[in-house]
Amino acid sequence: MAKEKVVLAYSGGLDTSIIIPWLIENYDYEVIAVCGNVGQGKETEGLQEKAVKSGASKLYIEDLREEYVTNFIFPTLKAQAVYEGKYLLGTSHARPCIAKCLVDIALKEGAVAICHGATGKGNDQVRFELAVKALAPHLKIIAPWRIWDIKSREDAIEYAQKRNIPIPVTKQDNYSRDRNIWHLSHEGSDLEDPWNEPEFDKLLKLIVPPEKAPDSPEYIEIDFEQGIPKKLNGKQYGPVELIEKLNEIAGANGVGIADIVENRLVGMKSRGVYETPAGTVLYIAHKQLEYLCLDRQTLHYKEQVAIKFAELVYDGNWYTPLREALSAFVDETQKTVSGTVRVKLYKGNCTPAGVKSPYSLYSEEIATFGRDEVYNQKDAEGFINLFGLPIKVRALMHSKNKKGN
Repeated sequence: MAKEKVVLAYSGGLDTSIIIPWLIENYDYEVIAVCGNVGQGKETEGLQEKAVKSGASKLYIEDLREEYVTNFIFPTLKAQAVYEGKYLLGTSHARPCIAKCLVDIALKEGAVAICHGATGKGNDQVRFELAVKALAPHLKIIAPWRIWDIKSREDAIEYAQKRNIPIPVTKQDNYSRDRNIWHLSHEGSDLEDPWNEPEFDKLLKLIVPPEKAPDSPEYIEIDFEQGIPKKLNGKQYGPVELIEKLNEIAGANGVGIADIVENRLVGMKSRGVYETPAGTVLYIAHKQLEYLCLDRQTLHYKEQVAIKFAELVYDGNWYTPLREALSAFVDETQKTVSGTVRVKLYKGNCTPAGVKSPYSLYSEEIATFGRDEVYNQKDAEGFINLFGLPIKVRALMHSKNKKGN
């Protein structure tokens, strides 16, 4: 009788490297490893041999980069969703993209379960499992970190070494990292003490430490169509290629480092350093274009929506009616967010340096401090009288009551 199958979210990192033998030792399953390529780069090299040698029956490596950028990154960028003012959600929106791939392969293979390597202290367990519940609620979910005897990364390293499983970390370089086309996160080790300054020289992989960036600024131009970046310095790029190119340019100028102590969904605070070079530039440029193209009410309401959108993505609620409804609202607002933004990159800073759009709501003729024939400044008096009427009435009431006393 054929064994039942379990699909494992496999990265080749520390956690998923030891999960394959652990599953085989503790369950009577055939393990099918799945690596969703969302832009990990060289991290996908050699995974086939490693996964099979560790005990998996096969490994799928699925190229999800374009789907990830188009269907997850860009909708979040258009929403201007930022978690707690700093985090550009690089891990958060990658998980539902990968989870969809896991479900697709589980259904194709006739698997009965999906297994992931997220810890019981983190957010990723929620993101993976909510996606599975939304897309294939009949599948069983196995989360080893919540049930096995391994209690720390040091334990996991020891477990791997006893079984001769090659792992990409040592007890000396013990950062927990997650990389995709959008960002690279760093957690653990000396970063667990918020008083410790990050050692950028040994920590950063995508970005040059700002003090070592070039001494001259670099100017770039980004063209957007309905909120989506299409061109870089006048050249048309596909979504993946544009982000890859912008990662190189921004990273070389030290742009895109965020050091955060954030509130995890599970109730604790955690400290992480995020490298998001292209994302940082795109968020700043896109916002600058919105300032030009959106009216006051829409812009202000959209800023409120952005907070909720970020919480939904961070909390793993991608496949929910509310997130879809908010995306529909955002898409409507982006119909006129088209134009060109020029930014200056210099030693870790990204500064807007010009913006233009055929849908600009800015009128120099009206806004000028010089002589104009459009705006009658006398009209402001009546406006202020009406706008300030409630304030005036309340003040008169207080004055009258004081005299009565």
